[in-house]
Amino acid sequence: MSEYLDSQAPELGRISLPETCLPSWGTAELPEPAPISWRSWTRFIGPGIVMMGIQIGGGEWLYGPEITARYGGGLMWIATIAIILQVFYNLECGRYALYCGEPVTTGFMRKKPGPFFWTGVILFLSLSALIPGLSTSAAVVVASLWLGRPPSALDGPLVMSIAYACLAVVVLPVLVGGKVYNMLQAVMTAKVVVVLGFCFMIGLLFVSPGHWWSVLSGFAKFGNVPVEHDGREAVANVFTQWWSDGTLPVVALANIAVLGAFAGYAGGGGLANSTYSNYVRDKGWGMGRQVGAIASAVGGRDITLSHLGSVFPATAENHRRWRVWWRYILTDQVLVWAPGCFMGMALPALLSLQFAPYSPLYHETKRLDWAQAIITADGMRHAPGFAPGMAQFLWFATLFVGLMVLLPSQMSIVEDFSRRWTDIIWSAHPHVRGRFRPDQVRHIYYAILFGYVLWTFVAAYLFSRYGTPKLMTLIIANLNNLAIGVTAFQLLWVNRTLLPAALRPRWYHQFGLVACGVFYLGMALLVFATKQLPMLRELLGMG
Repeated sequence: MSEYLDSQAPELGRISLPETCLPSWGTAELPEPAPISWRSWTRFIGPGIVMMGIQIGGGEWLYGPEITARYGGGLMWIATIAIILQVFYNLECGRYALYCGEPVTTGFMRKKPGPFFWTGVILFLSLSALIPGLSTSAAVVVASLWLGRPPSALDGPLVMSIAYACLAVVVLPVLVGGKVYNMLQAVMTAKVVVVLGFCFMIGLLFVSPGHWWSVLSGFAKFGNVPVEHDGREAVANVFTQWWSDGTLPVVALANIAVLGAFAGYAGGGGLANSTYSNYVRDKGWGMGRQVGAIASAVGGRDITLSHLGSVFPATAENHRRWRVWWRYILTDQVLVWAPGCFMGMALPALLSLQFAPYSPLYHETKRLDWAQAIITADGMRHAPGFAPGMAQFLWFATLFVGLMVLLPSQMSIVEDFSRRWTDIIWSAHPHVRGRFRPDQVRHIYYAILFGYVLWTFVAAYLFSRYGTPKLMTLIIANLNNLAIGVTAFQLLWVNRTLLPAALRPRWYHQFGLVACGVFYLGMALLVFATKQLPMLRELLGMG
């Protein structure tokens, strides 16, 4: 990247602001970044680890184990593709925020036909955030701790009561910390250390080498697809079968929605990835230091946020600073976020492969909807070779770690939704820009947050009557596929047209964004064609 900027340095002679559907950016000097050094590694505890903590959630703890329980490690390559493509997506979100200090959703508002149209698009793509699936799964874990056993359908009222309590409790951390981002960073760092540390230790002590090989090698088994063999679920490799006999395996589409959810939750997915640009701003990287951050309700009186971003003059000194800031983003994504996501997918899967088959829930498909969040813990409780005291300890410890996975992730969904719409309203609405001072952004943020929490109570009730926890997370993940697929192309459009030519993504970054959009839109289309379309045809009397 630095060589590319060097070759384009003459283009940085002056600044030329494009015309957009929002008022023009301001101008300010690009702040001086501290040099990158391993001695100052704590400086990089930032957006990447926050995103990692957020995204060790539904996919890793719920669908990763379910996929590996069915197919071993044979389909982990889907996670490899998903995480690599999301790196390209996240890099471009970071690029936009470094340049102007705005979240990329504000960049979307700047494009024609204007904020009103794009607000409607983002609202549609945010539908998955209106379903509080992880709090319901967390409630199953709490109920298991309370009852000392997995809950049954008869315990439904207890589970839903706990789910409502979880929805109320998860918002408390974002009320304090000065900047909302500061509390997110503290919570997510603790989550990453506890969850990955526990899973790694249990994996080293109790998981067989064969399972380690199955999962780790599975990340490279490209072309494996689910098939049915003698009435049982198995995997076959497209390339191997074509090479051996010139035929292609018949893909079993019965569980395609689960595979779509696995891809949707691997790494991040959905509009949650676009929030990386918000965190870059609030961390104070690049021009984010000139723009400000969202203040918390307690301790944030001196923190302000500009309505719109600022860009830097095209000087040789700013060019030098840009290259260092860009290394911050590369380091954050390539050395922190991506490896953390691979670990977050692999380690829970290892535990599932080793212990899930020992759980009675593993063989009771009718209870699987309740069992996703607790099946590994229940397997530890029934695993042979453990003394009763050790089995009980592992049962409770794994349930606790499950809470550390699910509750902070639900908190992040509440915060992410509130943050996204605060930034959209704060920047795109002329009345808000004219009426609210830079120190008043938290009034909008907390109004949205508490309104959203009230809605989640309604959504949790509706799904308790007409759905299941698993259905909630399936819908969320597959809507996420649509959202990230669409916005990958929007992001490419924004960075190719609003940024100066010297700072635009190179061809391989553009290729990565296009591949990201094609992959996720293709996954969403496949799920729709095999699941939703037949249901729609039946409802319309066409089937």
